[in-house]
This record gives sequence, C-alpha cells and structure tokens, in this order.
Amino acid sequence: MEDFPDMHQGNDPEDIGSFQGERRKIIQPTFLKDPKLEKLKAVLVDWINSTLKEEHIVVQSLEEDIFDGLVLHHLLGRLAGVHLSVEEIAVTSAAQTRKLELILEALNEKLGLQDSSLTRWSVKLIHNKDLLATLHLLVAMVRCFQPNLELPPNVRVEVVLLEVNRSGIKSEKEIEILTVESNSTTDSLSSSDSEDPIEQLLKLEPHKINTVKQAIMHFVNKKMSTLGLQVTDMEKQFSDGVILLLLIGQLEGFFVSLYDFNITPVNTTEMLQNVTLALDLLNDIGLPTTNIDPQDIVSQDVTTTLKVLYALFKKHKSR
Repeated sequence: MEDFPDMHQGNDPEDIGSFQGERRKIIQPTFLKDPKLEKLKAVLVDWINSTLKEEHIVVQSLEEDIFDGLVLHHLLGRLAGVHLSVEEIAVTSAAQTRKLELILEALNEKLGLQDSSLTRWSVKLIHNKDLLATLHLLVAMVRCFQPNLELPPNVRVEVVLLEVNRSGIKSEKEIEILTVESNSTTDSLSSSDSEDPIEQLLKLEPHKINTVKQAIMHFVNKKMSTLGLQVTDMEKQFSDGVILLLLIGQLEGFFVSLYDFNITPVNTTEMLQNVTLALDLLNDIGLPTTNIDPQDIVSQDVTTTLKVLYALFKKHKSR
C-alpha cells in the first residue's frame, strides 16, 4: 500500500470518502503541466468555442465549465441534432446530476457506447470535475462528430489508480493514453491516414465499409469454425478479448493456455487483461500495436477493432 499524494485537480479536495469501494484514476500532478496535455486541452477548448460560437457560449476551463451539463447539452444539440427536455441552467448539485444523466445517456448512444460500463467517464466523474474523464469524453466526441479535426498526437499521462476500502487506500501507477500517434514510420496497426486502409475505408460509403467487414468476418469464421465458434457482431464479440486470443492462436499455430487469460470475463478489468495480452501476442508475431489502446477494443470502437483484424487478415488471407 502506498501513501496517497496530494492530487487536487481543479476540484475541492478529492472526496475520497465518496468513492469508497471504487477504483479511481487521477492524473499525477507533475503531468498536469505537460506541454502535450496543455495543447490537447487548448485544442478542445477552441473546438468547443468554435462549435458553439453562434450560441454565444465561451468555455475557458475544461475542469470548471463542463461539469454542470450546459456545454455538453449544447454540443449534443449542435453536433448530433439531439435536443433534450432539460432545464437550461441547473443550479443545484442534484439538478446538475439529473441533467448529466440524460445528456450522457444520449451521448453514449450516439457514440455507440450504450453499455456505460465500457466508457471512461460517468455522471459522477464528470460532475466531480474529473479532468481525465472529461478529456476522454471530449476526445471521443471529436472522433465521432468531427473526425477530421487534428488533435495533438501521442498524448499520454501518468495516472495513479486508487482503490479505497476499509483498510485504507491502495494505489498503483500506470500510463493512460488520451490520443495515439498520427504519423508512424513503422508498418504498425496505427499508421498514418495516408497509409492506413482502415482509416481510408471508414471515409467511404456505408455499403463499401460493410463489404470489407463481411470479407474479414468470413475470414475470421473460416478460421474459427474448427473451434465451433462463429462471429456475427464484430465489435461486440471481440471486445472481451477471448475470441481475439483464440483467433491469434489458430492463425499462428500455438495454444494460448486457459490459465493465461479470462475465458469468461465478468468485468471490464478482465476484458482489458485479455485484450492487452492479445496485443502483446500481436507484437510478438511482428504486428506492432504500440499505438493501439486496449480500452478502445473493449469499448467496441469499430476503427480500432477493424485495424487489428485487418492486420491479421492481411497477413494470413492467402494461407
């Protein structure tokens, strides 16, 4: 168990007691002044202000201006055409929370994340002015609604993962990916748009996207048929990492021990462990995944899932 450092992040001192029994990620204070992080925040602020210019809404601080739902509601209306019957200005904490619940439910649906357990934000985190959660949400919105907007690449921060329980506070450090590299000189799964066929594919008409997805699905099911498995929903069925691990084993001719992964994952942590193991195996067989975030696959991000499967498809399609 480690001592809990002072991690005040634009909020009243973190209400650790209110997160009893939960796991919480907090950006290390030394990373809050990281130039890449500050650049990302500035780009997001400019994006919000330009998007809501006609509505005369001006955001100055992501920590202080997003938490009550007003800005998110206007972004939802402007970007997705969704207008909810909520009060324009929620004054009390309870009213703000109720408003955020409706807004995030609608936003998650538009982002294709109906299962809230797969998101890296929540009503509680956004309302508590959690910078990490707010950044993840806004980056996801940019990816969905304005994918041509150039975000600073390769923004990563060190976070402390806290677990509060009766015996005290346990903490461990890890690196959190906010944006991936946009220009890779290697033949990786996340190469630049000019080289990445999946990025180019997703700019085409829906029927062309479906044609490629069907080809990859046919390839996957042909390889998995010997195990009696069939994939019908690419993003959903690969999100827990199980079929991905089995597929890699089938294609590469090795057995992934059932002791090495969770064959029936019951929560996001176990799903992340499976996907991370799968990406490590892909690295080992010469398919670099340095800039693939395991959380994107768990969150059923179509672009990331397609990148991984296409890399396997490209390597093995002629075998």
